[in-house]
Amino acid sequence: MQTKKIEKLKKQLAAAKAQLQRVGPMRPGTLSQQYKDPKAKTGAYWQLSYTYQMKSRTKYVRPEEVKYVGTLVANFKRFRRLCERCVDLSLRLADLRIELNRSAPHHQD
Repeated sequence: MQTKKIEKLKKQLAAAKAQLQRVGPMRPGTLSQQYKDPKAKTGAYWQLSYTYQMKSRTKYVRPEEVKYVGTLVANFKRFRRLCERCVDLSLRLADLRIELNRSAPHHQD
């Protein structure tokens, strides 16, 4: 039973790793539309906010770049989700292997 679970987890982990390889170009952050006058909602512009190496940064994004930068941000979010999935699966796999090893009969010479 445990070996079937282990094989299933190994397949899921391999699939998540394969998906990681296909993520493509990315960048962290949040892309949002801001306004110079928020009350009147005038003077709209796009802003990318992110933290890198413990420093908060903000960049302006031109309207013609919004779609591309949005794709980069979405790719980064996908990358993070897949990394979390890999860690989760690896932990579950390690725990199952330890459990299986503990339940196996030990031979004393």
